[in-house]
Amino acid sequence: MAEHEGTVINTDVKQKDPNEALVIAVTTRAIFNLEEEHKLYLEKGKEEYTRHQQANQDKPLPPGTAFAFIQAVQFVNKKILESNPAEKDLFDILVLSNNNPESGMRIINSAKHYGLEISKFCFVSDEDSTQYLKSHGVKLFLSADRTDVCNALRRGVSSALVFQQEVQAPSTPLRVVFDGDAVLFSDETDQVFREQGLEGAVQYERAMEAVPMGEGPLKAFAMHLGKMRKKFSQENSPIRTYLVTARSGRDMGIRAIKTLREWGLPIDEAFFMDGAPKGPILSQIQPHIFFDDGLHNIQGAQDMGIPSAWVP
Repeated sequence: MAEHEGTVINTDVKQKDPNEALVIAVTTRAIFNLEEEHKLYLEKGKEEYTRHQQANQDKPLPPGTAFAFIQAVQFVNKKILESNPAEKDLFDILVLSNNNPESGMRIINSAKHYGLEISKFCFVSDEDSTQYLKSHGVKLFLSADRTDVCNALRRGVSSALVFQQEVQAPSTPLRVVFDGDAVLFSDETDQVFREQGLEGAVQYERAMEAVPMGEGPLKAFAMHLGKMRKKFSQENSPIRTYLVTARSGRDMGIRAIKTLREWGLPIDEAFFMDGAPKGPILSQIQPHIFFDDGLHNIQGAQDMGIPSAWVP
């Protein structure tokens, strides 16, 4: 480990070029289950929390919601390097933490214990740690703190709020599920729906059928994922992507499919739910992460034990 201004470089892991890599930043509470420790922090303060973390620094933290996602991402890197050892277009994981480096030792030790390939640990005490995301070239930020996520989205970084839950996601391949409107696509149709109801939204979609939708907050991340996905044939790909949208296939599916085609974004499977609950289909897919802007959908997914991230 080498240290540099609150950033601990993990020398056990090959450092990636942030201009080429798909950089994902996760907070400690997104990757590990720190709910008890967080409660201690809120009730007893920072010093008590630091003391607790130091006293337990060799005791690995239990996995959190984004843990299985990070493991699956590592599997993708392994597969990419097997087919081309010189490849630079890899996932790069960094942990962003409001811990000070003293209480951060437990985080580093936990990552080592599970064999997580995290290239950097950034321990920043600033109120708004998201100001460091752009300088690290972060393309996706996962946090368990709503303010963090809103700040990151304001800074133009794809970001989502992770809810703490027990996660039993199977290991491979990496499976990512995106909602459509206000996640992959812009929320233009949602706005029409709110103002004019379903009939108005359907008419709007028919009129706009030939016009690709605007981009949503997670488009850039999805596009980079798609670029990695194209390195493999469909049968051998270690990445699978899904669109699970409340749109109906008959009235509102065509524009969604045309938009994906226009973007050149490969999606393995698309489900047009026509407003039906998404939980059952998600429990069949068993994704490592599911992105949605609707809290009722997130709740339904969590009830099925699906690791979920809310895009506010």
